[in-house]
Amino acid sequence: MMYLAYQNQANMMAPLRALAEQALPGLRLAAGDNPFLRGFAAAAEMLSRAGLSHGRPPYNIDHVKIGNRDVPVVEEAAHVTPFGTLLHFRKDVDASKVQLGEQPRVLVVAPLSGHFATLLRDTVVTMLPDHDVYITDWHNARDVPLSAGRFGFEDYVDHLIKFMEAIGPGGHIVAVCQPCVQALVATAVMSEAKNKCTPRSMTLMAGPIDCRLNPTKVNELAVGKPIEWFEQKLIAEVPPGLPGAGRRVYPGFVQLTAFMNMNMDRHVKAHAELFQHLWLGNAEQAGKTKDFYDEYFAVLDLDADFYLETVQWVFQEYRLATGALTHRGQPVNPKAIRKTALLTVEGERDDICAIGQTMAAHDLCTGIKPYMKRHHLQAGVGHYGVFSGRRWTKQIYPIVKNTILAME
Repeated sequence: MMYLAYQNQANMMAPLRALAEQALPGLRLAAGDNPFLRGFAAAAEMLSRAGLSHGRPPYNIDHVKIGNRDVPVVEEAAHVTPFGTLLHFRKDVDASKVQLGEQPRVLVVAPLSGHFATLLRDTVVTMLPDHDVYITDWHNARDVPLSAGRFGFEDYVDHLIKFMEAIGPGGHIVAVCQPCVQALVATAVMSEAKNKCTPRSMTLMAGPIDCRLNPTKVNELAVGKPIEWFEQKLIAEVPPGLPGAGRRVYPGFVQLTAFMNMNMDRHVKAHAELFQHLWLGNAEQAGKTKDFYDEYFAVLDLDADFYLETVQWVFQEYRLATGALTHRGQPVNPKAIRKTALLTVEGERDDICAIGQTMAAHDLCTGIKPYMKRHHLQAGVGHYGVFSGRRWTKQIYPIVKNTILAME
C-alpha cells in the first residue's frame, strides 16, 4: 500500500508539473524586469521540479581530454543481465587520431543504495584519461519483471565475478561505498578458485567492511531494530502498471527520505537559495543546484532480498568481519587473496562510513604482502568527497592511479 499510495500521488502531480514546465518559456519571456512575474516564473519552475525521477540520468561523458586533444567516448554494453549492465566507456582513438597504448582495465563498482551509478560520474571522468573504464550500471528493480527471479547479496557478488570475467584477465577493481564488501568477497572467491580474471588490484573506498568500528547514525539505525522490522516497515511491492509489478523492493523514495532527514536543514536552505537564484536570474548558480538535485532526486529501487540480506549480513551480523560469511555454501576466505594489491581510502569527516570501517580490510586480507597494501585517510572530506570533487581529483586519485600502475 505504501508504494501504491506514492505512485498514485506522483501520477496525480504529473499533469500539474507538466503544465508548469510548459508554461515556463512564456512566463520567462513575459517577466522581463518585472519582479512579480519573475517570482511567478521561479515558482513555476520549482513546481515543475517538485517530484522524483525513476530513470537513470545520462552520464554526459561524450569526450575526454588526453594531452591537448579531445577524444570521443562511446558508451557500450559489454555484458547485460536483467539486473545490471557492464557499461564500457570506450575511447574512440581512431576518430581523434590519438595514439594510446593499452591502458589498465578498471571496473568501477557503484553502490546499489537508492541512486543510479551516475552518482559516480566524477569518479569515471577523472579515471578515463589514464584507464579503460567500465562501471556496474545497476537497473532499477521496479523495471525488472518477476520472471527474472531474485537478486540477493550473493547475486551481486556473482555479477562482479561475471563482469570481471567479461573484462578479461589483468583487470582491476575500484569499489565505492556499500559494495566494498561485495568487491572483497568476489575477489576472495575468485582468488580461492584461481580464476584467471581475479583483479590485479582492489581499491576499497569508504565502505562498511567492519561496521563495529566507530558506528555512525547509519550503523546505529541498522542495529536499532530487528531485521523483521525492516521487512515489515520498509519493503513494498511494485504496483501494477510498472514492468516490475509484484516484485518486492526497498523503494528508492524511502531511502531518499532517510538521506534527506539526516540533513533536512541543508536541503531546505538549498531550495530556498535555488528559488532566489531563479528569481534574480542567476543562471550559473541555479544551474549547479539543479544539476545536483536532478541526480539526487533520480531514485532507484532495490530488490528486497538484496536490501534485507545486506542490512542483516553486513550491518547487523558483521559476517565478513567475523569470518561467518559464506558464498554459495562455501566460507568466504579473504586470506586467499595473495596476488591482488589492496588500497583502502577513508574520509576524515565521513558520517556514513566512519574511520576504521574500510581499513579493516587489511586485517582480513592477511595473505597479501605488506608492500602490496596501502591505506589513505583523506583530511577534510566527508563521504562524497572520497570519490568526487577537488580533493578526490587532486589528492586521492593519484594514489589510486599509482596502485593500479604498480600492478600492471
